[in-house]
Amino acid sequence: MKKRILLLPALILACTIGICASAQKKSPGLPQLGKSPLKDVIKAMTLEEKAKLVVGMGFRMPAAPRRRNDTSRRAANAFNLPQPDPADNIPEKVPGAAGRTHAIARLGIPSITVSDGPAGVRINPIRNNDSSKTYYATAFPVGTLLASSWDPELVHKVGEAFGNEVREYGVDILLGPGENIHRNPLGGRNFEYYSEDPLVSGTMAAAIINGIQSQGVGTSIKHFVANNQETNRGSVNTIVSQRALRELYLKGFEIAIKKSHPWTVMSSYNKVNGTYTSQTRDLLTTILKNEWGFKGLVMTDWFGGHDPVAQMNAGNDLLMPGVPTQTQAIIAGVKKGEIKMEQLDANVERILKVVMMSPEFKKYKYSDKPDLKKHARVSRMAAAEGMVLLKDDGNALPLKGKKVALFGNASYDLVAGGTGSGNVNKAYTISLVQGLNNAGYTINNDLKHSYESYISEAKARQPHNAMSFFMLPPPIPQMEISSDIITKEAADADEAIITIGRNAGEGADRKVDNDFDLMDSEKALIKSIGDAFHAKGKKLVVVINAGGVIETASWRDQVDGILLAWQPGLEAGNAITDVLSGKVDPSGKLATTFPVNYSDDPTAKNFPGKELPMPEGQKPSMMMGRPAEVVYQEGIFVGYRYYNTFDVKPAYPFGYGLSYTKFKYSGMKLSSKTFNGSVTASITVTNTGKVTGREVVELYVSAPVHSLQKPAEELRAFGKTRSLKPGESQTLSFTLAAKDLESFDTAQSAWVAEEGAYTVRIGASSEDIKGNRVFNLPKSIVVEKVHDVLKPQVEIDELKK
Repeated sequence: MKKRILLLPALILACTIGICASAQKKSPGLPQLGKSPLKDVIKAMTLEEKAKLVVGMGFRMPAAPRRRNDTSRRAANAFNLPQPDPADNIPEKVPGAAGRTHAIARLGIPSITVSDGPAGVRINPIRNNDSSKTYYATAFPVGTLLASSWDPELVHKVGEAFGNEVREYGVDILLGPGENIHRNPLGGRNFEYYSEDPLVSGTMAAAIINGIQSQGVGTSIKHFVANNQETNRGSVNTIVSQRALRELYLKGFEIAIKKSHPWTVMSSYNKVNGTYTSQTRDLLTTILKNEWGFKGLVMTDWFGGHDPVAQMNAGNDLLMPGVPTQTQAIIAGVKKGEIKMEQLDANVERILKVVMMSPEFKKYKYSDKPDLKKHARVSRMAAAEGMVLLKDDGNALPLKGKKVALFGNASYDLVAGGTGSGNVNKAYTISLVQGLNNAGYTINNDLKHSYESYISEAKARQPHNAMSFFMLPPPIPQMEISSDIITKEAADADEAIITIGRNAGEGADRKVDNDFDLMDSEKALIKSIGDAFHAKGKKLVVVINAGGVIETASWRDQVDGILLAWQPGLEAGNAITDVLSGKVDPSGKLATTFPVNYSDDPTAKNFPGKELPMPEGQKPSMMMGRPAEVVYQEGIFVGYRYYNTFDVKPAYPFGYGLSYTKFKYSGMKLSSKTFNGSVTASITVTNTGKVTGREVVELYVSAPVHSLQKPAEELRAFGKTRSLKPGESQTLSFTLAAKDLESFDTAQSAWVAEEGAYTVRIGASSEDIKGNRVFNLPKSIVVEKVHDVLKPQVEIDELKK
């Protein structure tokens, strides 16, 4: 009895502020969410309940596999992350999910669950050490691969399968897709993102969002905005011009949000022009909610921002994963008049509207049994469609013989996807050796066993790291191959394959040495195998298994074929083999430029910026980094916009990709030589080769230059043919509106299309233009006036032609 008396006051207090959801019951006579007007529900909430609702229930770090000690807690402590409120120690509905919102049972408000990540549902695959029932998810191909398909319909299909797993595993909102631009080739999370171009990025993000949300679950497009690096990501100040911000970094989000209406947007860690994005009202309310009409909620990235009061006032509706001090600060902020109740109510309303759309609110009975075999087939199909054939000299591909000499660590240990929140707990990854064997190819068993033993022993020597969620183990050096083995393989095999693997992810950016550039051991392997096989008149093909760009110019002449397989998901080896064998004709094209050298990239001079002195008494955070700033001096000249304008020859240009067949472009037409509201361009594509295939068709516009500098050309539309049999043709049409001609004029705070001659260029890549036509815009058009916001606080010496 004594214990019961001592505990009762605490229980009453907990339930009063809405944190004892499991103990609460709906109260008769009170408004109920979904049954009463929303305004009545909000009015019935106490200040404490509102403050709880806009702050998540906390988070425990998903680090290395749990052992007897709580690894997640140790990892969280190592990163100096705040711990959840002990009062919120309610068992997770979905173990391993990223976070939850608070329930207020007396008003019929349930808790909803959010989960990583952009390439597959990230949850714990085994629960309570019981492996008799598992909860593995499909690892779908990474964003760079999906974008390289240039096929929104395909990406939508991936989204449908993805969304089904979100729903069937009891998750309400997926924390993805990632939408940031590939500003620099070394970006650690470029694998999650789609492209260096906002049209491709926005279109692909919209496709996967629409696919996922068709299953009755939500998404969170991220990281809003200009989160283009991992180095010092939680403290870096991105200094960027209004024009570059509008034309590149915001534009992809705008396209995706207007086309797909994601349930949520995730603000980024970084500052933009001096203020954290989650604390910037001009970004989250003026632009996102007012200019673009976004109706969903905005949540922070995990532990993002520093001032809960400023975040509430900015319109960052939900603070994730949530810590008790944030709730306390919001309550105090309202009482002090620093947060108006109208603002807090607006944030609460947006959250409740999303809650009402959720499977949890609709009492969906999830199965914990999605059709993983079916989804693996979707993943395999999509992976093959997004691979890019970079080189095919002398018809090296498809493979001609059935006996393959297979080299390179990654051939036996493929990388399915990147690390961090973008990683997926999957049941398996098909290696390339497995994929080739499955398709009837023969691999030297002695060589196979040597590689597998070498890799297994090397992994066993790697130290266990409690922070492995963020910190990649060092790459395993290439296994040395004796000249005798290479000579024997060259004599016995029909052709050789080397797989070059790379991995990267959350928490760190890539390096130039031994990452963007090949290791010396990889270069030596390519040379020795190439020499031996060429001496026998046989071919060498290199498969690139990477989430981002690598250097190719120094070694590509030593090989006959190069297949860019990206990181293809759990069916990796089968999908790569589908393309190598010719079962699938490669139809992917680059959505990001491959430079000759890293130093050719216009952002190389200032990536990832410079570190600033630590404030007195503070220490750098392992997760968030040190104070830093990066100046986007390249302005609007990112990717092909730079290479084509400044005549810098890349190794492989934006939009490039080969096929096993050939295509002819003909009959390009414009509907008019004068722009009058719109103009339509059309072109016919004919398969003139010997196998069935698909072709990506890209439309670029070169605009007249008057008061504004312009890139030499900008992608304004694209399409992909259906599968064309040899001799078959298809005509594709693209209609351009004024919005497709616009540039951002900072002086007017407006999108404008300047008068003059516009050249429409249609081609197979940004360099390989097959036809061009000109139309005239008689008079300049102000397409849209916007707010004069997000000004840089310092002058930027931007790159000019």
